[in-house]
Amino acid sequence: MAKKGIPLSVLIIGVILGILFWGGFNWSLELTNTEEFCISCHEMRDNVYVEYKDTIHYNNRTGVRATCPDCHVPREWVYKIRRKIQATNELYHKVLGTIDTREKFEAKRLELARHEWDRMKENDSRECRNCHNYDYMDYPSQGRRAMDNHIRGFDNSLTCIDCHKGVAHELPDMYKDDASAVILKH
Repeated sequence: MAKKGIPLSVLIIGVILGILFWGGFNWSLELTNTEEFCISCHEMRDNVYVEYKDTIHYNNRTGVRATCPDCHVPREWVYKIRRKIQATNELYHKVLGTIDTREKFEAKRLELARHEWDRMKENDSRECRNCHNYDYMDYPSQGRRAMDNHIRGFDNSLTCIDCHKGVAHELPDMYKDDASAVILKH
């Protein structure tokens, strides 16, 4: 007479394999979510990382540092997975050598910046708000212009990237000729 159901040994092996798969998957997500991983490609290390090291996000009086994934990878799992899938396109272009020289990078800089600006606009600058929370801003401690611009921006449903393009990386040279790259003036 045949037994009904799944043998206990198959169930245990399935659970163990599931745990190993899930652990490996999460380990690889975290491994690719570090600044060291991001700058392991010379395209990033020699271009945007060099610029970033001269910004307030890298070195400041408080010692708080935003790393590449803090700004470019969402923390929430669903959004993180979506961003990681989108990043496979970057791996494809790494293999093609699309921006493997400084000249190629500069030629594509505005296009690359637009992709990030559009992504941040679409998600209401979610990654900025991991550290900068509107509710906790002490407006009177800000400079008068910053305070006025923040209040006006929030009242007009603007998001961080609408005004803070170029805060962590240099603006593309051609931003003067392209309205999409202009930082809003209030």
